[in-house]
Amino acid sequence: MKRPGRMLAQVLESVVSKPATVRYPFVKIMMPEKFRGRLKFCAEKCIGCKLCMRDCPTGAIAIRKVGDKQFEADIDLAKCIYCAQCVDSCMKKALEATPEFELASLSRGSLRVTFRGDPAARPAAGEPPGEERAEPPSDAPKKA
Repeated sequence: MKRPGRMLAQVLESVVSKPATVRYPFVKIMMPEKFRGRLKFCAEKCIGCKLCMRDCPTGAIAIRKVGDKQFEADIDLAKCIYCAQCVDSCMKKALEATPEFELASLSRGSLRVTFRGDPAARPAAGEPPGEERAEPPSDAPKKA
């Protein structure tokens, strides 16, 4: 057991020292450059080889052909383990891992994302390519 005098010095030192934690919800933190967060799909770059589908260990990605040299991706973020194996295997860099990590949701259906691309409407500079849309949950009631 430590002597009371030594313990008191350690307690006083910890009171005036900088805390080891951050005030996360109130202060946003910057993630490292190579952080593997939410996936983003660029339909304009995709050639439909489906290597990302084959390499995904959980089967979270589905690539569909919607037209001549046009593809869309369905990504189930609830299944994804964010290993970025799909990003590494994509030859044309159509997939990328973003630093976004706040993906909590109350419904599983909102974690199913469909990325669509429209070659006629190219994005302006600074805008993300493709259109992202969350799929409605399959068990959701239909509106009349």
